[in-house]
Amino acid sequence: MEIACLDLEGVLVPEIWINFAEKTGIEALKATTRDIPDYDVLMKQRLSILNEHKLGLNEIQEVIDSLGPMDGALEFVDWLRERFQVVILSDTFYEFAQPLMRQLRWPTLFCHRLEVAEDGRIVDYKLRQADPKRSSVKAFHSLNYRCIAAGDSYNDTTMLSEAEAGILFKAPKNVIEEFPQFPAVHTYEELKLEFIKASNRDLAL
Repeated sequence: MEIACLDLEGVLVPEIWINFAEKTGIEALKATTRDIPDYDVLMKQRLSILNEHKLGLNEIQEVIDSLGPMDGALEFVDWLRERFQVVILSDTFYEFAQPLMRQLRWPTLFCHRLEVAEDGRIVDYKLRQADPKRSSVKAFHSLNYRCIAAGDSYNDTTMLSEAEAGILFKAPKNVIEEFPQFPAVHTYEELKLEFIKASNRDLAL
């Protein structure tokens, strides 16, 4: 059997931090792994900004509650689940993702956890492990699964490299240019075709 490994934000749902930045007007919170490849550096910057502005989990969850899957994402996930085992490998946090997972009909999610104080302040974050997306694909390989992966950012590229096939989806120009070895597509129909092409089985739309 083959496993489809998908990034979450930017692939199936909008970027949470970008939407939160737009809601609060804090421009610096728009930075994502598309801009800062080192996730640890990015998260420390985010927590510092939240602390400075006295914002916490409650305010972020209010914004998340207003979000939904990107147009066509739910249909794509349903299509994929009929043909592959589907796992979401994300650098988001379980405290953020639950409302979005509900709307995607609860695909399996591997991500991180936050440390939250009683007053809702985010005091720290706990990464599941170093380079977790690549490590997850390696673990699937140890179980003799074949993996096809799709993502949009720098932090997805080690996962794409580790998989039997990697696909860039809705990636920015700088990521596409730096990683020309991966096919780059921009619609779910194109992404379906890339999964069919990468599979070792005879699949159809």
